Amino acid sequence: MSIKLTLSGVYYRDGGFLSEAEGMAAGLPAPQLAKSGTMAYNILKAHNTAENMADLKLKFDAMASHDITYVGIIQTARASGMKEFPLPYVLTNCHNSLCAVGGTINEDDHVFGLSAAKKYGGEFVPAHQAVIHSYMRERYAAPGRMVLGSDSHTRYGAYGCMSIGEGGPELARQLLCKTYDIAYPKVIAIHLTGAPRPGVGPQDVALALIGATFKIGAVKNAVMEFFGPGVKNLSMDYRSGIDVMTTETACLSSVWSTDDTVKEHLAVLGRGDAYQAQAPADGAWYDGVIEVDLSAVEPMIALPFHPSNAFTIKEFKANMADLLHQVEEDAVRQLELKNGAPSLTRKIRDGQFHVDQGVIAGCSGGTYQNLVRAAQILKGHTIGSDAFWLSCYPGSMPINLELTKQGYIADLMAAGASIRSCFCGPCFGAGDVPANGAFSIRHSTRNFPNREGSKPADGQVAYVALMDARSIAATALNGGVLTAATELPDVPADTASEPYHYDDSAYKARVYFGVGHPQPETELVFGPNIADWPEQIPMPENLLLTAAAAIYDPVTTTDELIPSGETSSYRSNPIKLSQFALSRKDPQYVPRAKAVQEVELLRRKNPEDAAVVEALGGKDGHTTGLGTFVMALKPGDGSAREQAASCQRVLGGCANLAAEYATKRYRSNVVNWGMLPFVADGVKDWNVQPGDKLWLPGIRKVLESMEETVEAVLIQNGQERTVTLRLPGMTREERDIVLAGCLINYYAK
Repeated sequence: MSIKLTLSGVYYRDGGFLSEAEGMAAGLPAPQLAKSGTMAYNILKAHNTAENMADLKLKFDAMASHDITYVGIIQTARASGMKEFPLPYVLTNCHNSLCAVGGTINEDDHVFGLSAAKKYGGEFVPAHQAVIHSYMRERYAAPGRMVLGSDSHTRYGAYGCMSIGEGGPELARQLLCKTYDIAYPKVIAIHLTGAPRPGVGPQDVALALIGATFKIGAVKNAVMEFFGPGVKNLSMDYRSGIDVMTTETACLSSVWSTDDTVKEHLAVLGRGDAYQAQAPADGAWYDGVIEVDLSAVEPMIALPFHPSNAFTIKEFKANMADLLHQVEEDAVRQLELKNGAPSLTRKIRDGQFHVDQGVIAGCSGGTYQNLVRAAQILKGHTIGSDAFWLSCYPGSMPINLELTKQGYIADLMAAGASIRSCFCGPCFGAGDVPANGAFSIRHSTRNFPNREGSKPADGQVAYVALMDARSIAATALNGGVLTAATELPDVPADTASEPYHYDDSAYKARVYFGVGHPQPETELVFGPNIADWPEQIPMPENLLLTAAAAIYDPVTTTDELIPSGETSSYRSNPIKLSQFALSRKDPQYVPRAKAVQEVELLRRKNPEDAAVVEALGGKDGHTTGLGTFVMALKPGDGSAREQAASCQRVLGGCANLAAEYATKRYRSNVVNWGMLPFVADGVKDWNVQPGDKLWLPGIRKVLESMEETVEAVLIQNGQERTVTLRLPGMTREERDIVLAGCLINYYAK
């Protein structure tokens, strides 16, 4: 067994772990004091501006955004009074890089980004130069630092750097010299022992961790702290490959101990002076521990439609028919397919499973070491001329340069692999979209429904499984027959010190380095698709809300709330983008929301209008606002993109109703866009359906107080009943943001 979980508090002592009773008996301080021995505590303390460590108010060392998010963030901060970037802010262009899609729209965003970097003093990385996280690892990640990014996979823990992926409004707050406010999180020890076997890569370790933790919420909203004797056996790329996938556990952040490997790597990057030693103190207290024996990890595959749907490849091969049939059933349910799902069992031929496509890409797959291993496995061979094909995306131009200089790009190309630019597209459906019914294996971050770009509503369904680059290359070597790298006779081993020469000449030639040098006289360049946020009104005294969607899936991803892929071109136009809200999950959501919004807009002009009076059912139109809400059992898993919430708000959304929120970042997005983050016990049994209503009398007074309980009336089929809603942990500032109507209004005051 490779992973052991202990979900109760422990002391770390002399390389092992003690229970609370054992630690106290040994004379260790109480847990509340001993938690200061963790690496996370010390980094958080150094960045905390509050007077205590219970309720943190953090300021970050640097921030990063890509071209799906930075326009909205800058527009929000600009509308709120920002004059310059007060900290290093990197704008990368790795998502909307395919400028052939959407006319001039995508490149207009890039032109805006460059003008903003000049005006406000930022760093601008042109398209195809680097994936956002590869760039931040190379240029900014270092021990003891904190980085905030508007992408959920903002994870630089392998460098000893605590990083957090959040929605855009949280970055706008930093640009306005405000703080990131959060209760002190749990810290879970990830204790690594042993060394990976040849053929077992970082994605294998990551998928094993995700499979063991996500479904039970073992590390949800916690900090994962990696240390132990196994760390020394892993290269920087290997560590980063595990670390970047911690996002899929639903944790808040991650951090690793540092050693000579980190020190030498930073020196290679030209930043050796940024190194500092970092390790937990003897006697440190953790809220739990996950022990990982690296030598026992096997090659893994995460089947559709989540990274936690993980199995060893050996287990998958032994149960192919049953597991693939389950995927087909999941596809019918999650994609709401009326005519069934394309068959996967037909891909089993002569006892072997045949794959259609392989992709090695992005912040998780496109590292130097991963692509070197793939090239070594494929050197002197070909992937064949049948249906299977392979694409490789180096994570940055320095990685691409070194792979080219060492001949690995030539080896991959000679084998038949397609070499692409530094682009995140395969991770969210903007590149290498598979054929209908095809099965793609990817060393990338996610395999959510539609994440690869298929359109089930138009009759196209594809499947993505996550695997490590080594096993993807082994599969390519066998012409698409699913193969674990450990099945090869002479698979190359991974070493802790992968030889690497860093050449950043491409950056020096193309990147705009303007941090600390704003040019206020520079005019922002707006394309026709770049629009301001529509005006939002403050919270009225009372609310009558209509359910515009009700989702009973165990988890609802941000991809389902606002699709990725083809919608990316409209990220800078809130109104146009909002037309895609829930389009893959509930195509009737937008017309339902707009119908209510039209009456609300009429109410603001004339509360006595007949249509308004009818909609309000006798309630006072002068004091009661109309809006919509989305009911979902557990919304917000996945991407940090704020549009998952802002699109609801643009369409008149006023609340979410949930049993719980999948991530802190999605709940933050709901609040920052002026919506109420309701939770309720037993909401699944309320049988809320589109068209049902929630009457919230005196909701403004509830927010003005610090009450966490809201007595509401649920109206279903003309019948009324009182229900109890909760706003747990909603801070004074969060309440004031919702009262103001949204974060922009709050700061404008």
